[in-house]
Amino acid sequence: MSIDVQEAIKRSIQTEKNAMNFYQLGASRMKDPDARRVFEVLAREEREHAGHFYRIYQGGDIPSLDAFLDIPADNESSWLSSLNRIIDADFNEKKALELAMDKEKNLEQALRETAAKVENAEVRAVYELNARETRNHYLMVEAEYARLMGMVDESDMDTYVRE
Repeated sequence: MSIDVQEAIKRSIQTEKNAMNFYQLGASRMKDPDARRVFEVLAREEREHAGHFYRIYQGGDIPSLDAFLDIPADNESSWLSSLNRIIDADFNEKKALELAMDKEKNLEQALRETAAKVENAEVRAVYELNARETRNHYLMVEAEYARLMGMVDESDMDTYVRE
């Protein structure tokens, strides 16, 4: 199956921006300093991921990555709309971390699926790199969730998250 590679790259830049905005907003709402720091680190890394895609993007409609990333957040994006739902309800770090794990897991799968469809080795490598980094994000959020929930062992994760 062939895909429009440049359009996929542009969508990936937007997804990384949405993820960055998700982590920025989540961090701004967190009271727990360690959880806040995790979200702040992830926001910076999502910005870096957007840069990975921007370097291989050949379209002329994003002349400056920094300017693009600094555009106000799209509250209609799936990343932010889901976070805004828990903010409007009863926000807490546990819910935000659970949502982040779900988002990272889904993004990793989407990146791997796109990588499998891309014929250009350089572009495929960028998708594969971002899939691995997204997996690391999931693990980072999962570890913070375990800490916050007072889990003493990795096997406790099955009880709370991996059902």
